[in-house]
Amino acid sequence: MRKRKVSFYISIVSMTALVIVTFYSCFIGRSEENEVTAKPLALPVYTVNASDATTIKTYLGTIEGKVNVEVRPQVEGLLQEIYVDEGSFVEKGQKLFKVDASAYQELLNNSVANQNVAKAKLKNARLEMERLKPLVDNDVISEVRLRSAQSDYEVAKASLDQATAAVRSAEINQGFTIITAPVSGYIGRIPKRIGNLVGKGDKEPLTVLSDVQDVYVYFSMNESDFLYFSKLKVKEDSINGIPKSRNALSFPDAVLILADGEEYTNKGAVDAINGQVDRTTGAISLRASFPNADNMLRSGSTGTLKISEVKKNVIQIPQIATSELQDKTFVYVLDKEDKVRRRVVTIGGKSKDNYIIADGLAVGERVLLTGLDKITEGSTVTPIQQ
Repeated sequence: MRKRKVSFYISIVSMTALVIVTFYSCFIGRSEENEVTAKPLALPVYTVNASDATTIKTYLGTIEGKVNVEVRPQVEGLLQEIYVDEGSFVEKGQKLFKVDASAYQELLNNSVANQNVAKAKLKNARLEMERLKPLVDNDVISEVRLRSAQSDYEVAKASLDQATAAVRSAEINQGFTIITAPVSGYIGRIPKRIGNLVGKGDKEPLTVLSDVQDVYVYFSMNESDFLYFSKLKVKEDSINGIPKSRNALSFPDAVLILADGEEYTNKGAVDAINGQVDRTTGAISLRASFPNADNMLRSGSTGTLKISEVKKNVIQIPQIATSELQDKTFVYVLDKEDKVRRRVVTIGGKSKDNYIIADGLAVGERVLLTGLDKITEGSTVTPIQQ
């Protein structure tokens, strides 16, 4: 009986000791957890400053050859020959098409025959005039007959001139049956086929010939961008003492991004501006010229123009320092006590990996770069200056 009591007391003591140990362990764990929670997070911060920023403006453009010539027939007839293929490069004066010339050859033959008749009539009129002249001089016949003969001679001469002009016109029309390249360039689509009837009144040309040694890229720019570049040019000219010029263009070099996303090797220059702003879109049309010695660019292609815009002395912060909620952009600003305050900022553009801040930040303020999801309004952090 006594042994049972001893065992019972020992069990009670053991259980009590176990409870004490467990309670002590929990207390120590909570204390350590509270200590960790209370310790401020060490996060990188960025001190706001002002500097020059380069932003890239992009515009969709259409590529056209500097010379795009619609090749059309000057005479009507059946298309008899096609000497070139679509996409071929041709030299100026090279034969492209032939229209059936048989009808025009007959017209030429008829005109030549009429010309020969006129020549014969002129010869007869001259002979008659020469025959009558001595008779009038010797008073054998009256002068009236000589004047009549002279008049017939003038009529015959005019008839010969008219016949000669008709021959020349027939020769021109016959020559138009061979259609040659007006300029050197590349042949476009050829919608007609041999045997089709062609003429000057056709809605579409036989083909379009493009000279693409140099190309134009046409694009539109909003009025705000246009005013920026215009004012920038005026300001730079004023600083450099350059007199104003109505024809001075104020745009930096343009970079062309091709349809495959690659950057074209040669840079272009904006060399023409439309005189009016489109009232419906508020945009103005411009033209940039690009050299195309390797013939990579073709008429009808599209590309994206990039023009650099330099903004002086603006506030920039890394994009990773911002967060977005609905239509607003936020940053976390550290106060003097290193406490976090969330603030709304206005984005004025992009410059590489930075945002240009139009409103909401001042020079010298500090913003958090990372760890934005680990802190809340009023949290204290240990700043790590970047």
